[in-house]
Amino acid sequence: MQFVQGLPAGVYVGQTRIQHVQALATDCADVSGFNLALHVQDDAWRVQQHRMSLLAEFAEYGVDKMTWMTQTHSVLCQTINEQITCEALEGDGLVTQRKAHALMMMTADCLPVVLGNAEGTEVANLHAGWRGLANGIIENTIVEMQSAPTWAWLGAAISQPCFEVGAEVKQAFCDKYPELDTAFIAGQQQGKYLADLYAIARFILQQHGVTTVLGGDQCSYQQADDYYSYRRQARTGRMATFVFMQA
Repeated sequence: MQFVQGLPAGVYVGQTRIQHVQALATDCADVSGFNLALHVQDDAWRVQQHRMSLLAEFAEYGVDKMTWMTQTHSVLCQTINEQITCEALEGDGLVTQRKAHALMMMTADCLPVVLGNAEGTEVANLHAGWRGLANGIIENTIVEMQSAPTWAWLGAAISQPCFEVGAEVKQAFCDKYPELDTAFIAGQQQGKYLADLYAIARFILQQHGVTTVLGGDQCSYQQADDYYSYRRQARTGRMATFVFMQA
């Protein structure tokens, strides 16, 4: 298990890969590898075994709880500490102040963003596709937190050369933040642009006082051996970004 370096002591952040050592064999080549999503026509037992194997790895660091969400490309962020829900939480952001609690977020081209404070006493994990970024998932997550985040980590997402969008997407961002015009370059087709999710996220984070932004140097679309990509293959698995504070 690889963790992000340079974070407050006791905070662990990372992202799974397709070629995880605990991946179980499958008859479905489209969702082979260490898939962690239940909604992609993979075998549910296999997916749950993958999730349980992750929990077992995290347990070495004292983790005793893992929370997933039903992700909806929304701006809904929820705090979860001691409570246990019977059904999966719905939304695209999780916050906790509880140690030993792993917050999980699934992606396959969308941008995972992890946030935390300088003291290592509160963390957040969010799923940011372009809709979530444009509508305020980062801003809403910061508001949900009890303390001001000082650092962020950006997991693997689709990179600018591979992410073509329409003019309406550019307009959605520039209406809110005119400075983000520089995060878009003209595509080969008229009215199309290549969007830089990493640059957009960095700008929004810095506007809200998050001065240390790590990561943001991978491409889920191009790095086919490492990451799932919905744009590369519509029927595919999902990797998971995680964050937890050691007990």
